[in-house]
Amino acid sequence: MQTLIQNGIAIIIALQSAGDWLILPMRFFSWLGTEEFFFLVLPLIYWCIDSALGLRVGFILITSNLFNNVGKLLFAGPRPYWVSSHVRAFWTETSFGVPSGHAQHAVAVWGMIAAYSKKTWIWVSAILIAFLIGFSRVYLGAHFPHDVILGWLFGAVVLWAFTSLWEPIGAWVSKKTFREQVLIAFFVSLLFIAVGLGAAAFRDGYQIPESWMNNALLAGTDVPAPVDPSSIFTSAGTFFGLAVGAAWIMSIGGYQAAGPIEKRALRYILGLIGVIFFWMGLGAIFPRGDGFIFYSLRFLRYALVGWWVAGGAPWLFVRLKIAERNAGAKSI
Repeated sequence: MQTLIQNGIAIIIALQSAGDWLILPMRFFSWLGTEEFFFLVLPLIYWCIDSALGLRVGFILITSNLFNNVGKLLFAGPRPYWVSSHVRAFWTETSFGVPSGHAQHAVAVWGMIAAYSKKTWIWVSAILIAFLIGFSRVYLGAHFPHDVILGWLFGAVVLWAFTSLWEPIGAWVSKKTFREQVLIAFFVSLLFIAVGLGAAAFRDGYQIPESWMNNALLAGTDVPAPVDPSSIFTSAGTFFGLAVGAAWIMSIGGYQAAGPIEKRALRYILGLIGVIFFWMGLGAIFPRGDGFIFYSLRFLRYALVGWWVAGGAPWLFVRLKIAERNAGAKSI
C-alpha cells in the first residue's frame, strides 16, 4: 500500500505541474459527480425526460453511495494531501479516500443511462465522462490513482448487479400491494443502516494519524472526520422515500414525463422548489449532531426529499395539469 501511495503522490505532483489552467475544467468534471449535481439531474430525468430511467438512476446512485461509504470505512485510505504537503488540495474532503465516490458513481449512473438507452454514442459519452471525472479527482489532489481505479471497479460491479437484477426484482415488487411495498422499502432501508453502522463500528475508536491532521491543516483544509455515520442515514432515508414515493404515485394512477417543452420546464422549476425546501430548508431547521434523534431527523429529511421527487411532485404536476396520467390508470 505504501508503494501505491508514494507512486500516487509522484503522479499527482506531475499532473499538477502541468499548470493551474486545468483547475477550472477539472473542478467542473468533479462537480459532475457531486450530490448537488445529481440532485439537479435526477429530477430532470424523472420529471421531464423518462420516469423509468429516472427511477433507475435514483436507486443505483443511492445504492452506490451506501457501498462507497462502507468501502471507505473498510479501507480507511488517506487523501493525498493528508499524506504529502507537496500535493496541492484543489478539492477537499473530510472522508476517507478509497474508493473514489466520484469515480464509482460516474460509472454507475452514467453507465445506467447508457445501458438503458442502448445507443453506442451514449456509451462512448458515458465512458468519456466517467474517465474525466476520475482523472479530475487525481489532478485536484482529492484521490490517489488507485482510489479512482477501485472506484471505477466498484461502480462497474454495482452497474452489473442493477442491470441484471432490476427487471426480476421490479416484476416481483410490482405484484405486491402498496402496503407491502412500503414494508419492503422500510426493511431495505433498515438493512442499509445495519450494513453502514456495522462498517462504522469496525472503525470505532479509530485515531487519525497526527501527520495526516498536520498536513491537512497545512493545506488549509478542514480537519479529517472520516468516521461519520450520518451519510448512512442519508442513503437509507433517500432510498425509503424514493421507493415509497414511486409506489404511491403508481398506486394512484402514475404520470407521464412526456409533454410540451414549456410544461416540462414548469415541472422542473416547481419540483426543484420542493427539493430545495426539503433538502436545504429542513437541513437548516433540523439540529445536527450524533445520536439517535439527530440521525432519525436526517433519515426523515432525506426520506421527504426522495418521496417528493418520486411521488409528491408528480402528483402536483398532474393536479396542475402540466403532466398526464399513464394511459388506462385510475384517477388521482
